[in-house]
Amino acid sequence: MDSEKENNAGGFVDKTEIEDGFFILKFQNEEDEPKKFTRNIDSSYIQFHFCVKGSSKFLFNNGNYQLPLEEEHSLLLYNPKLDLPLNLELEPKSWIISLLISIKKFHSMFSQESGYIPFLSIENRDKKYYKDGNISPSMAIVLNQLMNFNLMPTVKALYFKAKAYELLSLNFNRTEDANIAQCPFLVDEENVLKIRKAKDLVISRMADPPSLQELATEIGLSLKRLKDGFKQIYGDSVYSFLFDYKMEYARKLLDSGEYNVNEVGLKIGYSTSSHFIAAFKKKFGTTPKKYIMSLPSAN
Repeated sequence: MDSEKENNAGGFVDKTEIEDGFFILKFQNEEDEPKKFTRNIDSSYIQFHFCVKGSSKFLFNNGNYQLPLEEEHSLLLYNPKLDLPLNLELEPKSWIISLLISIKKFHSMFSQESGYIPFLSIENRDKKYYKDGNISPSMAIVLNQLMNFNLMPTVKALYFKAKAYELLSLNFNRTEDANIAQCPFLVDEENVLKIRKAKDLVISRMADPPSLQELATEIGLSLKRLKDGFKQIYGDSVYSFLFDYKMEYARKLLDSGEYNVNEVGLKIGYSTSSHFIAAFKKKFGTTPKKYIMSLPSAN
């Protein structure tokens, strides 16, 4: 695996080749002005772009057409009949991670699952494909691990390969890709709005969340409908979803450098630091202190 770093118009680019036909680009703009990055990418490549921090936009046709990419959002681009050179304008204090994979390599990864991935089907093989989506908390962790890589250079090849495959797996393991119109519960727009209200309520009260019965009563659904509907829309139970959200929120607070471990734990509802540390380690495989030490600002 080859790795190279370069400055580009005042910004920073890191390119790491995972395998033949598969590489990662990391773009960082820590300046106070937008920066532009350009790369020639031919039509044989599928492009996955993830905005880890800040915002950006992709420019096409000499800037006449733009695709914005905001923080915590992703963009998939593929056009087998037209080269899509990368022309990226990165806003100040913004980070982007891009995975570029040849269609040949990509089909070899997912050939047995092609029926579950829309643009891999035979009828779509020669069609262009575009999709934007949200970055899940699990994906955000992998992306930040790639951005904040702080291990011995001798293990970088293995680490980046593992994280690249993990990121792709998480990207396609999304319940929202299912045909939700087939679910009778979700046809009822009023019920969907109630479930979304439940999500907003548990997030707003994450330090002291209501019980499931209290939540069901407040949104006007039965306990069973709350459980089933939440699982159908968000792919997880209420409290499992809340746990992931709290841990991701805690990670962002630690990233900011404005709070210590005890303060972050209290903000998300842990009365003792030991309980917060145990929860954080369960989610991310490391303690909050070790996570802070792995950040670039700590080195």
